[in-house]
Amino acid sequence: MKKDVTSIIERLRTMHGGPRVELSYTNPLELVVATVLSAQCTDERVNAVTKDLFKKYRTAEDYMKAPEAELEEGIRPTGFYRNKAKSIKNIASELVNRFGGKVPDDIDTFATVKGIGRKSANMIVGLAYDKPGIIVDTHVARVSLRIGFTANKYLEKIEADLRSIVPTRSWTAFSLLMIVHGRYICKAKKPDCPRCLLRDDCDYYSMGGK
Repeated sequence: MKKDVTSIIERLRTMHGGPRVELSYTNPLELVVATVLSAQCTDERVNAVTKDLFKKYRTAEDYMKAPEAELEEGIRPTGFYRNKAKSIKNIASELVNRFGGKVPDDIDTFATVKGIGRKSANMIVGLAYDKPGIIVDTHVARVSLRIGFTANKYLEKIEADLRSIVPTRSWTAFSLLMIVHGRYICKAKKPDCPRCLLRDDCDYYSMGGK
C-alpha cells in the first residue's frame, strides 16, 4: 500500500511538535563534537558535558592540539571516552588539514571524513547548514521498516528508499520527527501503538504488531 508521506509528516508533527534535535550546539563544529559524544549516551548527559567543553575548546585546531588525556577527562561522563576522544581528535585533524578547520557544507564530502559516516553527515549538514538530508539512525531504520517505507535493513539502502518517497524539502524535518517517534512512541521492545497516530498506515500494526 502506497503511503501518504505528507500526511504522515503532519501526524508526526501533531504527536511530537516541531522537528528538533535534543543536543545543544551553536555552530557546526559543536554539533560534530556533540554527535560523537552522543553515541551510547543520553542527549541530556552530553549537553551537561558540552556546557563546559565548548567553553574550553572553540576551534577544530583546539581539539586537534588538546592532550588526549585532558580531552578524555573532559568527556569521561559520556562513556567510551577514550574512543570518543580519539575520534574527535582525528575528525578535528581532518577538518584542519583538508578543510581549513571548517565543517564541510556538502553531505557527500563530509561523509568522507573518517569517523563521520553518512548518518552523521546528513544530520550535521542538514541542521548546521539547512540543507536537506535523510538521517538514518537506529530509530529511523526501525520505524521505516515497521511502517513499510522500506524492506531493506542496510542503512544506505534505507536512505535511498526514503529519498525516493519523501519530498526533498522535508528530508531533515522528516528524519528528526522519525527519530523522536522511535525514541518515545515506536520503541524497539514495546511500541506504544495505542498512542500512535500512524496506525492506519503502519504495516507492523496492520499485521497485528508482529
